[in-house]
Amino acid sequence: MYPAGGISASIYANRLRAEGMGSNEQAVPYFNQDYEALKQECVESGCLFEDPSFPAEPPSLGFKELAPYSAKTRDVEWMRPTELTGDPQFIVGGATRTDICQGALGDCWLLAAIGSLTLNEKLLHRVVPHGQSFQDDYAGIFHFQFWQFGEWVDVVIDDRLPVKDGELMFVHSAEGNEFWSALLEKAYAKLNGSYEALSGGSTTEGFEDFTGGVSEMYELRSAPRDLYRIISKALERGSLLGYTWNNLVKGHAYSVTGLKEVDFRGNMERLIRVRNPWGQVEWTGAWSDNSSEWDEIDPSEREDLHLQMEDGEFWMSFNEFKRQFSRLEICNLTADALSDDSMNHWNTMKFYGTWRRGSTAGGCRNHPNTFWINPQYKITLLEEDDDPEDDEVACSFLVALMQKDRRKYRRQGGDMHTIGFAIYEVRTEMDTQGCQNVHLKKNFFLSNSSCARSETFINLREVSTRLRLPPGEYLIVPSTFEPHKEADFVLRVFTEKQSETEYVSFVYFYGFAMSSNSKLLAFTISDKDLKTDGFSVESCRTMVNLMDKDGSARLGLVEFQILWNKIRNWQFDLDKSGAMSSYEMRLAVEAAGFKLNNRLNQILVARYAENELIDFDNFICCLVKLEAMFRYFKQFDQDGSGVAEMTITEVSSVLERNSHHILISCLP
Repeated sequence: MYPAGGISASIYANRLRAEGMGSNEQAVPYFNQDYEALKQECVESGCLFEDPSFPAEPPSLGFKELAPYSAKTRDVEWMRPTELTGDPQFIVGGATRTDICQGALGDCWLLAAIGSLTLNEKLLHRVVPHGQSFQDDYAGIFHFQFWQFGEWVDVVIDDRLPVKDGELMFVHSAEGNEFWSALLEKAYAKLNGSYEALSGGSTTEGFEDFTGGVSEMYELRSAPRDLYRIISKALERGSLLGYTWNNLVKGHAYSVTGLKEVDFRGNMERLIRVRNPWGQVEWTGAWSDNSSEWDEIDPSEREDLHLQMEDGEFWMSFNEFKRQFSRLEICNLTADALSDDSMNHWNTMKFYGTWRRGSTAGGCRNHPNTFWINPQYKITLLEEDDDPEDDEVACSFLVALMQKDRRKYRRQGGDMHTIGFAIYEVRTEMDTQGCQNVHLKKNFFLSNSSCARSETFINLREVSTRLRLPPGEYLIVPSTFEPHKEADFVLRVFTEKQSETEYVSFVYFYGFAMSSNSKLLAFTISDKDLKTDGFSVESCRTMVNLMDKDGSARLGLVEFQILWNKIRNWQFDLDKSGAMSSYEMRLAVEAAGFKLNNRLNQILVARYAENELIDFDNFICCLVKLEAMFRYFKQFDQDGSGVAEMTITEVSSVLERNSHHILISCLP
């Protein structure tokens, strides 16, 4: 989504986000492909678009069962809809649930989500933008928009679709000349690396990627007593619902499309309407299409309920539904929809984090020696819920932990990690330490039990849990189940009332061998006020060289603490973007206590600015060098005259320690 390149890429991304990029109104161009510009270029040249980033070649299909030269991909052709039919249409008569028939790919979870999406036209056209067709300015290019790990992305594709024996291999419409669903599936496959990467999954993945909402799961064997009310309210507010069936097609994903109460033999019978994305294989028990139960309700009501059904949909008793299905998945479209009371608004907070082997991948609480190194997030719950029927003083909130980009790693043999989180009350501990932003260590977790946790550790993309805790300060510790599992993640916290969250400071150390007899201490930092992914090896080399007073080529704890305090004090990035302009840098250097002449200011900008921006890494490196040079100068200016006298040996020593750094002659 953003260009690669470590810190510079992170700064670039932060600036774009600050400008609204990635918001619901301004999607990020995936692979930096601008749909309008590419389409205009094709229209003007008279050439149909061919996507170089997701080519019509075997690797785009898959890597195992759909690998190049496999039986399933033999004789596959890539054809445009204009080559398959004489009258191709993007959408025929509006997008409906019958437009989504499953092909030779195990992505029923995705198709169930798409089917639910068609029930909400506003949501549908957020994902499937208006104005696309095979008639007006057709150029073989289409685009779709998805929510990905905290931001919206715009995915461009060409319309070459995999075909075998003259038929589309994967999702297709019951209307033979309608192609929006097949093209949507292709765009989602591109986003995840291949078609085969979509095989197997949870409907909530599709739900969230189509809405930016947050999902919840209920195991129906232990369903809440008010499940019917939960489903009814979810349907009323446009939430997306999916289920997994135990018996009809085991493990297959279905979507719920309606609820109804009917008068049956003098009692109100609750019915639920279910959609099978295959468009076939329906329920044949009570309340199925031709069952006798329909003969005992009002004919007009029966006709109305049957007319609302599409192919692959069926009604069944709600009680039977709870017995037949295993899991309910609900995607709340907005944070506000999480509350039962529409007048209450949920606050949303979002953090990006990483688990890295040896530094931040500590595993779950079962691994006490490493659990404490996991990222830690503090949440302060300030106000209790307004619920006159509940005597308990508590604050409602929801924690959702999502691992990023795992489907893309399937090609290399990777997959979803087993993830979860634990929550600890920490107010007393932090007050005792006299610090409101401290990364808690091993001893704290050995002597304190969690006060809440995710319902389970599971190998899904996201784990979410609703919780209620008394007002206070708590620490959320997200982790993989086993230590040393690497991944990026997004942590979202939704609170019903006023709250505060922050990342808890921690410094992570890595050793880099520089030679047979010396080491360079490099480190990355994580702090809510420091907008950086860490320091480069070159910057670390500079800092160690300039702060190392004993010549050991390492920093001791005292030396490092001095350096760390300086870094925290040298924060002048007022807009928290992670970068500053050359003008802002000059003011920041002066604010740090360095008086420089114009020539040296020009040298600093030329040395450290890139496109007139100075990132945090370069800024700190610059200040460390400046302080070292001022310190060396004062060592030789014993009388404070502003003139330093050095022997050639002393000059050589200073230059050796500061090679490629600031020239002494430039100092005022």
